[in-house]
Amino acid sequence: MTASSNSVRAELVEASSSATDPSTGSEPRPGEGRGRTGESDSAARAKPISLAQDIWRRFKRHRLALVGMVILLIIVIGVIIGPWLWTVPINEIDFGARLKPPSLKHPFGTDDLGQDLLARMLYGGRISMAVGLAAMFIAIVVGTIIGAVAGMSRGFIDTALMWLTDLFLSLPQLPLLLLIIYLFRDSLKKIVGPEVGVFVMVVIVIGGFRWMPVARLVRAQFLSLREKEFVEAARALGASRTRQVVRHILPNALGPVIVAGTIDVAAAIIAESTLSFLGLGFPPDIPTWGRMLFDAKDYLDIAPYWALFPGMLIFLTVLSINYIGDGLRDALDPRRVLG
Repeated sequence: MTASSNSVRAELVEASSSATDPSTGSEPRPGEGRGRTGESDSAARAKPISLAQDIWRRFKRHRLALVGMVILLIIVIGVIIGPWLWTVPINEIDFGARLKPPSLKHPFGTDDLGQDLLARMLYGGRISMAVGLAAMFIAIVVGTIIGAVAGMSRGFIDTALMWLTDLFLSLPQLPLLLLIIYLFRDSLKKIVGPEVGVFVMVVIVIGGFRWMPVARLVRAQFLSLREKEFVEAARALGASRTRQVVRHILPNALGPVIVAGTIDVAAAIIAESTLSFLGLGFPPDIPTWGRMLFDAKDYLDIAPYWALFPGMLIFLTVLSINYIGDGLRDALDPRRVLG
């Protein structure tokens, strides 16, 4: 009897120990195993992502922006490393190869002096891209400063800055660009040289007439953000106006500014091409894309490829930048919810 009771007691102890949780020593509740597995799976799926990763996820949903980014990367890489791969001199004259159509020796053909168009387009692409980026930088800096000052000010300063912005917006930009370059190009060439002088003049003139939309956009952002709760909290804690702008308002207003900057790059490339096509941009020995169009205008009937290839590069570059700007606008818009 004692042996049987001892065996029964041992079986009960063994059954109770097998029914307990080995990690905690307590009995599992119904469905607890499945709950812990689901919690671990949801925790693995809900890993925090950075702001850059979230922007990239939103940007990838814009297919045309991805295509534009790929095309723009190909063009940028081509104009950067292309001259090292295609080592034909841009100023090599060969009258025996004058106005030759595209071939293996000259993939984009030659001009009226027998110069290789591919080499000149790769070289000119650097200048066109540099003009676009430099003019965009000037427009963004000037526009952001004026818009921020106007957005944080009240009364006369805001009114005067917006009056100045409206005045610049009302000016006829192209005739004024032509007049300024015509008056000051030669004097600037004497000071810093022909290439640097023309580059500085074109960049300053184009950037100086592209800051107005940025200023109005930044001002609107500042007027909205300066009344938000987090700015009011910083102001209540004694933050200075400069700290409010630098640490709280400006970082939240950079999204639309970045989008406007991409559009300004495209506008600056078109403006430089327009000035060069009208003969007031870079000199003939500096083959920008717009200058090549200007040189090709008299040979459209016998050498259409001369104008086709630089025009196509201008078109693809500007279109790609505009699509990238649309993608960035969607990716940086906090009102859009990613599904």
